[in-house]
Amino acid sequence: MGEKTQEKELAGRVVIITGASQGIGAATAQMLATQGAQVALVARSADLLAQVADEIRTVGGTALELPADISDPAQVQAIFDHVARELGPCDILINAAGAVVNVPFIDMELAAWDQVINTNLRGLMVCCQAAFRQMAAHGGGTILNFSSLSGVKNVEKFPGLSAYVAAKFGVAGLTEALTVEGKPLGIRVLAVSPGAVDTPMLRAAAPHLKPGMTPDDMARIVAFLVSDAARFLNGTNLEIYSNA
Repeated sequence: MGEKTQEKELAGRVVIITGASQGIGAATAQMLATQGAQVALVARSADLLAQVADEIRTVGGTALELPADISDPAQVQAIFDHVARELGPCDILINAAGAVVNVPFIDMELAAWDQVINTNLRGLMVCCQAAFRQMAAHGGGTILNFSSLSGVKNVEKFPGLSAYVAAKFGVAGLTEALTVEGKPLGIRVLAVSPGAVDTPMLRAAAPHLKPGMTPDDMARIVAFLVSDAARFLNGTNLEIYSNA
């Protein structure tokens, strides 16, 4: 019953998903496409994006793959303009792109720090700003940002992840700020902070963790959060303690 209602709510919605080439982003794109959303897939890897898009189209979904570096405002604006021309203005933005390096802070090179911050925080900010401008002109929308338990106070942190932790705290704070600015524009902004999800990034960053969730598990939660059924969740940062 719930799935049918959600399917009706998401039919025809235009969704831009960053980090859509693998892991949570890819699973979310596939999930929302089966529920009728038109999905635009954004990531650096053209080959991986093409595979995800082909899988979606094979089962009758609508997918548009757009390889890009989201830390570049010009590329992001081109994405939003292209999506608006091909599918319509963005109704939902899901910022699932992520990067991590596991390096002791004392050995951290600035280039590695910038790599993590640029993807997890700068790129997310650039995408949010482009979404704000487009959504404000078309009656509003929904933005879902991926933070992490790494960005939650008093949750155990792990050595080597200083840049990632700093970025995810930034995502949580930015989400709170954008909630205030988005409300009068009809833009709902929220975040999700999962623990260990079985993704390539987790296995590279913290192989000692035992994931308690799969990307599909996370995608189902995302599908609810961006649906009209969750319309009263504005400014929410959903913490998910999923470690096995």
